Amino acid sequence: MAFNITAVKTSSDGAWQGDNPLNFAFPLLIVQTALIVAVSRSLAFLFKPLRQPKVIAEIVGGILLGPSALGRNTAYMHRVFPPWSMPTLESVASIGLLFFLFLVGLELDLSSIRRSGKRAFGIAIAGITLPFLAGVGVAFVIRNALYAAADRPGYAEFLVFMGVALSITAFPVLARILAELKLLTTRIGETAMAAAAFNDVAAWILLALAVALAGDGGGGEKSPLVSLWVLLSGVGFVVFMMVVIRPGMKRVAKRGSPENGVVRESYVCLTLAGVMVSGFVTDLIGIHSIFGAFVFGLTIPKDGEFGHRLIERIEDFVSGLLLPLYFATSGLKTDVAKIRGAESWGMLGLVVATACAGKIVGTFVVAVMVKLPAREALTLGFLMNTKGLVELIVLNIGKEKKVLNDEMFAILVLMALFTTFITTPTVMAIYKPARSTHRKLKDLSSSEHSTKEELRILACLHGPANVSSLISLVESIRTTKIMRLKLFVMHLMELTERTSSIIMVQRARKNGLPFVHRYRHGECHSSVVGGFQAYRQLGRVAVRPITAVSPLHTMHEDICHMAATKRVTMIILPFHKRWNVDHGRGHRRHHQDCGDGNVPENVGHGWRLVNQGVLKNAPCSVAVLVDRGLGSLEPRISSLDGSNVVERVCVIFFGGPDDREALELGGRMAEHSAVRVTVVRFLVRETLRSNAVTLRPASSKGKEKYYTYLTTNMDPGKEKEIDEGALEDFKSKWKEMVEYKEKEPNNIMEEILSIGQSQDFDLIVVGRGRLPASEVAPLAERQAEHPELGPIGDVLASSRIIPSILVVQQHNKPQVEEIAVSKIVRESSLSINGDANV
Repeated sequence: MAFNITAVKTSSDGAWQGDNPLNFAFPLLIVQTALIVAVSRSLAFLFKPLRQPKVIAEIVGGILLGPSALGRNTAYMHRVFPPWSMPTLESVASIGLLFFLFLVGLELDLSSIRRSGKRAFGIAIAGITLPFLAGVGVAFVIRNALYAAADRPGYAEFLVFMGVALSITAFPVLARILAELKLLTTRIGETAMAAAAFNDVAAWILLALAVALAGDGGGGEKSPLVSLWVLLSGVGFVVFMMVVIRPGMKRVAKRGSPENGVVRESYVCLTLAGVMVSGFVTDLIGIHSIFGAFVFGLTIPKDGEFGHRLIERIEDFVSGLLLPLYFATSGLKTDVAKIRGAESWGMLGLVVATACAGKIVGTFVVAVMVKLPAREALTLGFLMNTKGLVELIVLNIGKEKKVLNDEMFAILVLMALFTTFITTPTVMAIYKPARSTHRKLKDLSSSEHSTKEELRILACLHGPANVSSLISLVESIRTTKIMRLKLFVMHLMELTERTSSIIMVQRARKNGLPFVHRYRHGECHSSVVGGFQAYRQLGRVAVRPITAVSPLHTMHEDICHMAATKRVTMIILPFHKRWNVDHGRGHRRHHQDCGDGNVPENVGHGWRLVNQGVLKNAPCSVAVLVDRGLGSLEPRISSLDGSNVVERVCVIFFGGPDDREALELGGRMAEHSAVRVTVVRFLVRETLRSNAVTLRPASSKGKEKYYTYLTTNMDPGKEKEIDEGALEDFKSKWKEMVEYKEKEPNNIMEEILSIGQSQDFDLIVVGRGRLPASEVAPLAERQAEHPELGPIGDVLASSRIIPSILVVQQHNKPQVEEIAVSKIVRESSLSINGDANV
């Protein structure tokens, strides 16, 4: 059925009145959008094991829906994607593209490019120049081979379009790949991101030049003065935006900053209108409208909350719904069947080889010249060969301007797909950075043997709510002896598919190094670590804030890798639940009376899995802090002179490596003049010694509800001897500083809870107890609520108690695994093979 587009109605009267909704513009647009999103999301799920960026799935989805695959069925093509519907679909997709390019401009921090150094600049220049020249050379061959004499575009515009198409690096796609490969924290990640930022700016300048040269694509003769006027007008537009609009947007951002967490609506609307007006102005000049949106994004301040809140408002709708339409329309225009004959396929191979060789060789040579290792230089070359959004924009504009015909367009789209697809597997094959330190890490209990060595701690936090309790805990550990304490504060941020995750990465690059925040001129660059600025001034503690942006399922790898790289002795993790208790002892008593303090705030099960991953794979000792309102920064700072005790700590000791680690930590706390430590040792009553408890592996079903114990042969007599030796050492070092008690309770759980429910302590330190003493082993049959805390830690964390809890795990020996266990009770002798009796 033929349609006159001017006669097409927006909406139908419905099927009951005989209308087919697919013959009307808006219902058909809904169907097209739903189909495109469903196909692209399904492909993204299929490509996820290959660690491919989402752009690959969206382009492939468009190609499958288009004339290359399903579109070969003419009935389907005329019904779902009829020619009269394409202007509507492309218009909606262009709106998404316009706002996405605004987000890209907002993401690109020009000041970070200036800070990136000569190395990144040199690599970027080489990565643009060589493939651009190679593209110009190939353009001469392709223009004569694939274009009829009457249809050949002008030399200038075709050469520039080909050069730009082969020399572009996709900045957002590269950032996603680097994050997935855990390379953003490495030197190669730093260099690649900085060089890609340079490349992005150069690509937009070249694209503006190409559009100006192409004109309207009509093929007629055009005065060179027209292109000159377009270029000069474009330069004038950029100058006007940076000189006039940028200061104005700074004022808008300042006035529109969130008050009580809400951004003023009028300023958001003003900014969104600015995107549209900027796009219209550049389209009026003769440059594509997306150029105006990109430049307007550059004018938004990068250091305030306004830009971040703006991104949160629009990015899900733009990136999740509208942008896939643009990629899909590119795929719908791609007809692989247009590549016919050996000559055309040979040209495809030539274009792919030229693009890869130019980018990889150019980057490799300069990277080696600036003294990067050959393996890193080659990896950098493949990373810089990533194509993506800007590449497709160039190709679509080229097709729109009739510089690229259908065959050439399909060849270049396949080239972009291939070069991006090979990036991840190739980099994984070439670059395998060492994940372990060359030096054997010392446990906390052995680190004091060298008093000249720094005590290094990696403290992780989810957000500002963890800062006060973390500072209080670290200050308790800070020894008054010669040994210094170096604190690495790692702010954990979840990496999602949202582009703002990558923007967070960019904002963390304050000195050209990804993720690493440094103090400059006494100013802290991150609000999350702002509380450590005052603490750092106290001396004897070197504080280095770090930001880790990673998917939750691999976050533990980043933490363990950082611990190994920085040679830390202990990792401190926040528990996934936090009790909303005001700091200060008076407030704590009030909450005890009211019961409000026992309502936990759960940050999510994903963070619990992060903690479990770190406990299993950490290269050093680990402590999990269950925060119930531990201390505050102000009282602790005011009492550093030792005038009064502001923190009361109880160390519970049963025996085993984890408890010995907790005991050593308690000894360090005892050295602090503002901390009072009490050690409570639980002994086995003679009446209980005859009853052996046999631990057996739990069934696979529900094993996550049981505690885990080490699968290693331990001599109980030797372990008891080590425990006694640790206690004797502890008493000899800190006898005058601590209060020591021994108890033989009839009921372990009741005694533990009585300690927790008393108001005598602010913090209880316990071992995780993976080699349990006879008193603790019976708890193995208890269905655990938080098995990662061990039996004693779980009992305390699951109960209505007052103090915060610190669960300590000593560093595992190599080849030692943990299994979930249940128990049966019987009288038996010790047997380690199969069952473990204690």
